[in-house]
Amino acid sequence: MDTYPPLALITGASRGLGAALAETLAARGTHVVAVARTQGALEELDDRIQAAGGQATLAPMDITDAGAMQHLCRGLHDRWGALPLWLHAAVHTPPLSPAHMVNEKDMAKTVNTNVTALSRLIPYVAPLLQASGGGTAVFFDDDRALKFAGAYMATKAAQRAMVEAWQQESTTDRAPRIHLLTPRPMATAVRARFHPGEDRSLLATPMSEAARLLDLI
Repeated sequence: MDTYPPLALITGASRGLGAALAETLAARGTHVVAVARTQGALEELDDRIQAAGGQATLAPMDITDAGAMQHLCRGLHDRWGALPLWLHAAVHTPPLSPAHMVNEKDMAKTVNTNVTALSRLIPYVAPLLQASGGGTAVFFDDDRALKFAGAYMATKAAQRAMVEAWQQESTTDRAPRIHLLTPRPMATAVRARFHPGEDRSLLATPMSEAARLLDLI
């Protein structure tokens, strides 16, 4: 990525890869709109961005709240008129469980966050991307078939299906460019839940992966 857009929306920006993407883009001159549920984590992110000379707008919102996402996208339209870049790093990871013991409430929350919210966000954000001349949307894939992670992996498969369909549908000149990228294994809290006891010194850092992935788009 040789040039960087003036504005980027990052959903799931409070920690892990999302936070690293926000910090990396802000350091390169992009104004970041950082969305996450946790106010404190967003404020810590903003402190790091400002310390590095960047700028961010914090949006402490839950992506599963349809009204909040409508308000967010209307605010983006009213303030900037268009959105050149959207990076979606928000994800819910339920407790690990054998497939025959998946908790119904955990599964419902995982589907709501990882699938339903994304299916709602795409039509909300797509017009803002198109208004910028097409824009770019970036999503992140994950490992396949992890034992005890059936609920999580099922929703990631659904995400993948939606994103790949949107990729194939985006064929006109003003259609958004859709990327589905696979990060290398990173030393994140999500990774630690799936691989307890793993030697984290062998894993990539979220900051190094953010830089690498941004260069791919």
